[in-house]
Amino acid sequence: MPARPKSSPSAQAEKSGSALPTAWQSVDGDSRLVHGSHVALLAALPDASIDCVWTDPPYFLSNGGSTCQAGRRVSVNKGRWDQSAGIEADHEFNLAWLAECHRVLKPTGCIWVSGTHHVYLSVGMAMLQLGFRLLNDIVWEKPNPPPNLGCRCFTHSTEMILWASKAQKGDRASYTFNYADMKKINGDRQMKNVWRFTAPGKDEKQYGKHPTQKPLGLIERSLMASTLPGDTVLDPFCGSGSTGVAALRCGRNFLGSEIDPHICRQVEKTAALLHDLGHEVFEGAPQWPTPDQVLEGFMTVWNTGTAFWDVDDWSKVEPCTAAMREQAMQKN
Repeated sequence: MPARPKSSPSAQAEKSGSALPTAWQSVDGDSRLVHGSHVALLAALPDASIDCVWTDPPYFLSNGGSTCQAGRRVSVNKGRWDQSAGIEADHEFNLAWLAECHRVLKPTGCIWVSGTHHVYLSVGMAMLQLGFRLLNDIVWEKPNPPPNLGCRCFTHSTEMILWASKAQKGDRASYTFNYADMKKINGDRQMKNVWRFTAPGKDEKQYGKHPTQKPLGLIERSLMASTLPGDTVLDPFCGSGSTGVAALRCGRNFLGSEIDPHICRQVEKTAALLHDLGHEVFEGAPQWPTPDQVLEGFMTVWNTGTAFWDVDDWSKVEPCTAAMREQAMQKN
């Protein structure tokens, strides 16, 4: 996979007059988390400056109900930011931020937006209204979903991730899809659009929890499929910072915004964790594995259940075998 020339979203935002305070920034200045609203960050970015957007916007499901968490009944309310203002207002909100994403994406750029049925119908319609080309609806299947306490409908065990490109069919500019890589990590078979990942475990939440946190493996697979090393990944609703962590681990640059100062501090601690794992992007020149080694790492994840960021010696990462893949499938 050839690498594109590196771009600096942090520098782009600063040149555009952004006064947003920086919560964290990589030493090389190419990756940055700002403490502020998505509106301010997007407005600070120039046209056609971002390669990929991966984001998890508000679902508008804080309606006073309850759910099951760790065997206990808890409120579904997450905060005022997740409260619905009505169907029309919610859709206008989605149209507004997606329009800005469309503006800042390069002609070859793409966008991934996750959501439940509370929001993805609006997001999908807004994408079509704005001229995005919908490529896939990825179904995130959760093997360990919480039970349905009301017993009046089926247990919610999936979430949707809509993948769309700025380029339309037939355009000279074309989006990135690393088809061969995805096929390789899937046992030399075409990868389907149903992806099975458990919810984030304790290892991904050790520096704080976020109510809508997504598993790193889910985001990493998306970025490995649709971006190249050195590409810029934007998350205007950063939350726990999982998109940033996934982007950095895959050798991509990251720019994100988060309005909650407490969550911003959690992301700072996550950045320190990356340093502890040996990723020197925070104290010198980045020393990331090669694209081929990252791909082999994904094969390790898929076939043995070992997270590729836990691999101590990349030279010892072996290609997957049919037996390894079968073993992993039995585990899942």
